[in-house]
Amino acid sequence: MTVLLIAGSPSARSRSSGLLDSVGQRLLNSGVEVDRIQIRDLSPEALVLADFAHPSIVQAAAKVERATAIVVSTPVYKAAYSGVLKVFLDLLPQTALKGKTVLPLATGGSPHHMLALDYTLRPVLQSLAARHILPGVYATDAQIAVTPEGAYQVGPDISTRLDEAVSVLQLEAYGRRQPAAGFAPIAFDQVRCSV
Repeated sequence: MTVLLIAGSPSARSRSSGLLDSVGQRLLNSGVEVDRIQIRDLSPEALVLADFAHPSIVQAAAKVERATAIVVSTPVYKAAYSGVLKVFLDLLPQTALKGKTVLPLATGGSPHHMLALDYTLRPVLQSLAARHILPGVYATDAQIAVTPEGAYQVGPDISTRLDEAVSVLQLEAYGRRQPAAGFAPIAFDQVRCSV
């Protein structure tokens, strides 16, 4: 079982990639296998010209197909997710996310773009037949600091939200829910009343 991290930033280094790296590290620390797609590393010509047969597109689509769960990260530009993410998602088959749990992540300059996850990205993920789209995590630039070494470090409030999101992702994707202890199953015909 693999969680695929999809970096939807056109930049080599970005806050949205830093947010994605933070999720990836949490997953690795809990023993989950992680794979990654940097959309910016795919053939730009293949993306723009919708060359479904290009080797980089075929390989990326195969990673999506093999993954159990997907984490998508994008910067928000003009109240929408990135264009490179859009062209990549457009190249995936209509049922590319069927049976998969998806965790969307986004970064933006201000809290005013927080709803871009729900109003722009979520409908596209739903159209690709995602089984379950988790509540996304949005972080402003101020919540992801740049260290003196040039690395990105998430703030404590975002760190807590990422811990919760990764926990829910694992529960939803891998079905690691434990049945409630102390209660035996009850046959439906034994139920006297329901609420």
